[in-house]
Amino acid sequence: MAGYICGIGGANVDMSARSFASVVLRDSNPGESRISAGGVTRNIIENLARMGERCEMLTAFGDDLFGRFLQEECARVGIGMEHSLLCPGKATTCYVSMNDEKGDMLVGMSDMRLLHELTPDFLSTKLELLRAARAVVLDPNLPDETLEYLCSGVLAGVRLYADPVSTTYAKKLRGVAGVFHCIKPNRLELAAIAGRETDTDAGLEAAADSLLEQGCEEVAVSLGEKGCYWADRRGNRFYACQSPVSQMANATGAGDAFLAGLIHAECIGFAPRSCADMALSAGRMACMSEDTVCQTMSHTTLMDTMEEYS
Repeated sequence: MAGYICGIGGANVDMSARSFASVVLRDSNPGESRISAGGVTRNIIENLARMGERCEMLTAFGDDLFGRFLQEECARVGIGMEHSLLCPGKATTCYVSMNDEKGDMLVGMSDMRLLHELTPDFLSTKLELLRAARAVVLDPNLPDETLEYLCSGVLAGVRLYADPVSTTYAKKLRGVAGVFHCIKPNRLELAAIAGRETDTDAGLEAAADSLLEQGCEEVAVSLGEKGCYWADRRGNRFYACQSPVSQMANATGAGDAFLAGLIHAECIGFAPRSCADMALSAGRMACMSEDTVCQTMSHTTLMDTMEEYS
């Protein structure tokens, strides 16, 4: 597959803090903090750029310190930003996560208000760019009317990938799952999209099948330490896993890396099981990195990780 991959969605500053000891709620906990470039779609696109894919990003930046920081970080890894929107006087989006002593997230909070600038009118001026892409990645943080516009058929024939982000945002994908080539939910997000229980493996598998019945080509369900469940319209159904990560540094960007690894594998032409293995390997690398996006991510390091743990 020649060409580029385009992302539509949030680019925000990630601020994360990790406690040195067991967290005491409603109290000040000694720990360490980090600031890095983030945003679900932007993270996916950065991972893909580091893997060697040519990438473009459609997002909105505030004309502030955080906005300039994000633009510099995107340019540094080779993400094309010329089609993004600069919004003077507006605050750049941000995401704050509080993690326990193991690196697992306790609570997260996001300010994504600037994404309301990504209107259907704005994106209608970018259809030539989007229709020429070999794949488009988006997340349902987008305004309702914008998501509806992108799912209305204006990108028919383009491979669409979606990360549901959270159970709240996942509900916005109900009824439009058939538009997507691939959706990557976790167990709870899948339940929110399908409108059915996923507590059991049988329930999870039935929920994934319901999205395929709507027309979605692939569903890759992230199961944390248990790996993932893959289902597609070609008849493939399987669970895949790797050995647990020995020391988790930061789980925030694992799902973003997972989807990037999956997309990269499909661009290479890997079979479904190898796509799942590459996705899991990318998520593994993210978990072992202090940064939201692993700074050593590349096609070579990803292949090495895949060879060692798959």
